[in-house]
Amino acid sequence: MPILVILLYVAFVAAPAVISGINGLGVMLQGTGFLAGVGDQLARLTVRDFNFTARAVLALTIGYSAFISEIFRAGIESIGRGQMEAARSLGMSYWQAMRYIVLPQAIRNVLPPLGNDFIAMLKDSSLGSVLGVQDITQLGKVYSASTFRVFETYNVVAFLYLIMTIGLALLMRQLERRLPGRG
Repeated sequence: MPILVILLYVAFVAAPAVISGINGLGVMLQGTGFLAGVGDQLARLTVRDFNFTARAVLALTIGYSAFISEIFRAGIESIGRGQMEAARSLGMSYWQAMRYIVLPQAIRNVLPPLGNDFIAMLKDSSLGSVLGVQDITQLGKVYSASTFRVFETYNVVAFLYLIMTIGLALLMRQLERRLPGRG
């Protein structure tokens, strides 16, 4: 699913449904003598209390969690079975073998695609401007609308994203080089 669709779904479908569920829980708690005060607060919660920045962060988290979990799964599976068998034959438990043998090797394999996903997420964060989230893109849109300096404004926005993505890519490259067995 496109990240924009997930963003709109979380913002305008899931968030109101969650608030409705919380309101129902609040009404249910109002009937109890013990937690009636908490129930009153939950029953009065509105969709407007769940701000759009939190909705955008939640949508990006949901959208990229599948990609990131797949990266980690593939990284762990890229380590040969012999590594686990050797660790187990040395008397390590499954969790010790994962912690000390398999995962350190998997991290080396996972780091490059994980860095790519973080860069993509940084770029996709600009989609939050669709919800009016005060990110760089939204601020550029507001500024260009008030000054009519569209060309200059969006050049600055593009330059800022370029600096952030190149900076993150260089940081990931340094991190990859520092890991044993890489670079």
